[in-house]
Order: sequence, then C-alpha cells, then structure tokens
Amino acid sequence: MGERALRGTRLGATSYENDRNTDLAPRQEVPYTCPKGHRFDVPLAAEAEIPATWECRSCGATALRVDAEQPQQKKAKPPRTHWDMLLERRTIEDLEEVLNERLAILRAQRRKSA
Repeated sequence: MGERALRGTRLGATSYENDRNTDLAPRQEVPYTCPKGHRFDVPLAAEAEIPATWECRSCGATALRVDAEQPQQKKAKPPRTHWDMLLERRTIEDLEEVLNERLAILRAQRRKSA
C-alpha cells in the first residue's frame, strides 16, 4: 500500500482488508421470545453451545429460546447484613459491654460540657 493511502489515517483504527475470497464459519439462527412478546433471532456458530436465555434487544428483559423450557432458578444466599457480620465476631454480652463503655464515655463528656 502506498504512502498516500496511509496519510491522514489513524493506524489500527480501520482495517484495509476486504472479505473477498474468505469463507465464513457455519452459522445457525436461534429464535428467542421475551415476556413482552418481542421475537428476534440470534446468529450463533453452528458448533456453539446454545444458551436457553438471551437479553431482549428491544426492552432488555430476559428472553427464552423458542424451543427451550424455563431454566431452574438457582438457590440464592440471602445477603449478609452488618448485624450478621458483627455477630460472627462478637457475642451479645460483648456488644452490651462495649455499649455500656461508650455510654459511660458520652455521659462523662456531657457532664464536662454542662
């Protein structure tokens, strides 16, 4: 390619190759339907594992493959709260002791300022 063809372009930004004389990988069209009634096809490689769900292109909902059944929901662990994590480190008696110490400090500061 001559020097003129590269002048004024960003190298790496565009490919100067064309797809003539190339064979594309075999593909298959997989139909999906979302709960809102949108139907669309997704082109996938012929040897690819086909997922049961896909994000809808129109609304973003989870679309189900036309010939598939609803996948089973995974058991989700409930989120751990701050209280749960605190109870892993300390007992209720320890927490009451710390609370009483902090209350004594606060009461002493109030007496000083009053």
